[in-house]
Amino acid sequence: MTQTQNRPSIKTYGHLIGGEETVPQDAPTFQSRSSGNLSDVLAAFPEADRDTVRRACEVARAAFPRWKATPAPVRGEIIGNIGRAIAREKETLSRLLSREMGKTLKEARGDVQEAVDTCAFFQSEGRRLYGQTVPSEMPNKELKTYRRPLGVVGMVTAGNFPVAVPSWKIIPALLTGNTVVWKPSEDAPLTSYAFAKLLEEAGVPDGVLNVVFGGGKDAAGQFLVEMLDEKLVQKIAFTGSTEVGRWIGEVAGRNLTHPTLELGGKNPLVVMRDADLDNAVQGALWAAYGTGGQRCTSAGNIIVDAPVYGEFRDKLLAAMQNIRIGNPVEHEGVLYGPFINERFFRSWEAHYARGEEDGATLLYGRGRITPENKPEGFQGDPEAAFYGWPTLWEGVQPGMKLFQNEVFGPTVNLVKVDGFDEAIAAANAVDYGLSSAIYTNDRTWANRFQEEIEAGMTSINNSTTGAEAHMPFGGTKGSGNGTRESGMWVLDSYTYWHGVNDDISGKLQLAQMDTEYAQPREAFSVGGLTPGAQEVEGV
Repeated sequence: MTQTQNRPSIKTYGHLIGGEETVPQDAPTFQSRSSGNLSDVLAAFPEADRDTVRRACEVARAAFPRWKATPAPVRGEIIGNIGRAIAREKETLSRLLSREMGKTLKEARGDVQEAVDTCAFFQSEGRRLYGQTVPSEMPNKELKTYRRPLGVVGMVTAGNFPVAVPSWKIIPALLTGNTVVWKPSEDAPLTSYAFAKLLEEAGVPDGVLNVVFGGGKDAAGQFLVEMLDEKLVQKIAFTGSTEVGRWIGEVAGRNLTHPTLELGGKNPLVVMRDADLDNAVQGALWAAYGTGGQRCTSAGNIIVDAPVYGEFRDKLLAAMQNIRIGNPVEHEGVLYGPFINERFFRSWEAHYARGEEDGATLLYGRGRITPENKPEGFQGDPEAAFYGWPTLWEGVQPGMKLFQNEVFGPTVNLVKVDGFDEAIAAANAVDYGLSSAIYTNDRTWANRFQEEIEAGMTSINNSTTGAEAHMPFGGTKGSGNGTRESGMWVLDSYTYWHGVNDDISGKLQLAQMDTEYAQPREAFSVGGLTPGAQEVEGV
């Protein structure tokens, strides 16, 4: 047999629509490849065209009335089933995730655990979708409020957190009675497929969750957003770039809907003169280079107080020498692996030219890792995927492109300031406002930072990255539109408030017009209690 004949065939998986797996005839396909070994093909998936996306939305719309009518505690029990199914498959799913998108196994386990935690939180919320009873100003009249689901929610998610981030959207949307059409990232379709099948196993009814595969621009992702114009989708939830988020906002705006937009960041990490520098270095190393910098919450600018700038820089550079890089499937203990895809790598590679144009000083980093150009800590075959040097710039100022633009790769800037006022000004001098951090033992500085920073999230003496399932996640300015993922706050993103006036008086009562407001009596003067008191000295 030839080598080609010995090669195992690649399985093609289909869209998941209405409880059926479908591969449209003659549909083009794309392959899922391991980010750490581009010759390792995991599976193939069909590209959804506009008609396929439309059909998924129609199926979701048809399933909505029945799912909406399912009691919320029952929906919550299904969410509990989902969490238990994911927990059972945690290790296998984590290894698949690590292989497909290149995240270390430790991080992949955390990614999956986030979904388990999200299910644990929202299972009980099925019994706490509270409204209010409100006193009326009219007699024999009751006022009540209820949370109501929106309808069909279209979701488009990124590949850097292929389990955690979809769970932030899908789980609360389902719990509150919405149906979903999900377009996962084309960078992690097999992980997404496995995640969706676990939801099916858990008892999510046919048509309530539908999955369409494909690309973003001029493909399935764009088609799904445009279903707003056809009134087949009532909301879009999106994680991705600020540029695409602005376009989604325009489409949603003309349809008078409020999208969930979790966008980019250029996150500041401030190190003050009184900080524990060893702790700050570890936090900065993780914030800048964990997941190869491919997080929206990665540190973009490390803002260091002048008295400790030199010492912090030297400690960070020394720590960078020990960073281990490689394919996490093959090598344990690496800090980060490959770029998720070539597109991200090319975008990151271009930032070197911007840094030179800005006049910044390159302290460490040499672009793409190759057999002839690799740091001591690299392990494995650098030609099997796209790997980048950990990169550090100094002499960076707020006006520079390097300071302002999200790089989305293993790069961070050192920014020297003098005192807290300069530090907070630099931290806020970007168009983003997602995450932030400060290292200080001065509680006044810590308090001022959390009060004055323009960001949706802040850490004190910890990294810019990290999320917990019961805390709000999201940003301001160019990082989002005020919506939040996770915790009880996300419920407002997938419901609307319904106010009910229940009049049992048997007659027409007009609020404000028929209200029997109490009338004040004759004015009372306290001075009248003691005649002549006004003449007493001091009164």
